[in-house]
Amino acid sequence: MTSPAPTSAASPVRAGNRSLESIRAEFPILERQVKGEPLAYLDNGSTGQKPAAVIETVDRFYREHNANVHRGVHTLSEEATALYEGARQTVANHIGADSREIVFTHNATAALNLAASSWGRANLGPGDRVLLTEMEHHSNIVPWYLIAEQTGAELDWVTVDDSGRLDEESLAAGLAREPKIFALAHVSNVLGTINPVATIVARAKAAGAVTVIDGAQAAPKMVLDMAAIGADFYAFTGHKLYGPTGIGVLYGRRELLDGMEPFEGGGSMISKVSKEKITWASVPAKFEAGTPPIAQAAGLGTAVEWVDGVGPDRIAEHERELTAYALPRLAEVPGMTLFGPPDTTDRAGIISFDLDGVHPHDVAEILDRHGVAVRAGHHCAQVLMKRLDVAATTRASFAVFNTTEEIDRLIEALHDARRIFGLQ
Repeated sequence: MTSPAPTSAASPVRAGNRSLESIRAEFPILERQVKGEPLAYLDNGSTGQKPAAVIETVDRFYREHNANVHRGVHTLSEEATALYEGARQTVANHIGADSREIVFTHNATAALNLAASSWGRANLGPGDRVLLTEMEHHSNIVPWYLIAEQTGAELDWVTVDDSGRLDEESLAAGLAREPKIFALAHVSNVLGTINPVATIVARAKAAGAVTVIDGAQAAPKMVLDMAAIGADFYAFTGHKLYGPTGIGVLYGRRELLDGMEPFEGGGSMISKVSKEKITWASVPAKFEAGTPPIAQAAGLGTAVEWVDGVGPDRIAEHERELTAYALPRLAEVPGMTLFGPPDTTDRAGIISFDLDGVHPHDVAEILDRHGVAVRAGHHCAQVLMKRLDVAATTRASFAVFNTTEEIDRLIEALHDARRIFGLQ
C-alpha cells in the first residue's frame, strides 16, 4: 500500500506544559542501567539523547519512504524530497531564517569548514586577520588555521579572563585591529559561558568583520533568532539538538551564500555540466553535493518540532535551575576547582571541574561505576586548557530530561572517587 506524500515523518508532537516525568518517559535510553545503576546521562555537551519521536522518524523513513531526493519522479523519491525540504523549512522557522539560507551539512564541523573554505579562501589574503577566542572548540580553530596557511592570513586571539568570560580589553583591542573574520562560540563547550553574541556581532560589523558563530552548544539550550543575533554565518549540529548524528546546519546570509564558490563538487550541486564549462545550482543546493543525509534531516526536523513543542525558553530555564543547583553542591566537594562564570547569569548548563588528586579520566571511570555518564579530557579545546593551566577537566552537561537527583548522584560519586584515592 502506497503511503501519501508526507510533510513530516514524525509522530505528532504535543505542545503544552509537560512535566519532567513525562519528558523523561519520551527518552527510551533513560530506561537502561549502567553497571547495575540507573543511567544518569550528564554528557549532553558531547551528544544529546533522542526522544522516541526522533527515533521513530528515522525508522519510518527507511521503512516507508527510503529513496533519493530531488532527482526522481516516482512516489518514494517525491516523499523523500518532501521530508528533506520540509525539514529545511522547519529548521529555518525555528531560527527565524529563510529556507534558502539553510545549508545541510554532516555536522557543525563541516558547516564551519564550509564557511572557512568557501568564504575564507576567496576573501582572505596576506596580512588579513582572523580573530578567534581562547575558548573556541577545535572545529572553530583548525579550519581557520588551514585557510590562514593557504592564504597568508594571520590568526589573532581574544583572551579569556579568570571568570571564564571574554576579556573586554582584549576583545576591544582585537576588533580595533580590523579583522576580516571574527569567529566565536555562542556558548563555550568547556566553561558554559554564554557570550553576548548579538552585541559582539554588532561591534564586529562596525569594525568591518564578517562574523561566524559556532552555535553547537547553544542550539539545544536557548532560543535562536538569526535576525536578532545578526551573524553572517551560524553553525550548529543535529546530534546535540536531540536529533540524529550525521546532520548539521550552516545558516548563511543569502547574499554571502550567493557569492560563494562551492565547497565540494559532484552531483546535485550543478546547474549544467559540459566539457567546456560548469555552472552551479542556486543556494542551498550549490553546497549540498551528492546524496545528502536524508533520514538524518527528517530526524532533525522532528527534533526541532519536539524542542518547539516543549519550548526552548522552558528548556533554557530548566537547565538554569539545574546549573544553579549543581554549582554550590559541587563547590562543597573538598579539593574541587570549578571553571567558568560563578553563577547562571551568563552560564549555560555545562560545568567543567578539576578534583585535586584525581585525574579527570579516573574521575569519569569511577562515576561510570555509579551509572553517571560525564566527559573527561581536553574537550577539543586545547588552547583553553592551556589558558586554564590544566591538561584536562571533567565535564557535566545538562539537558531538559536531567534532574537534581542525578546531580546528587554525581556528588555522591565524586565523594566515592576521593575515598578510592585516599583523600578522605
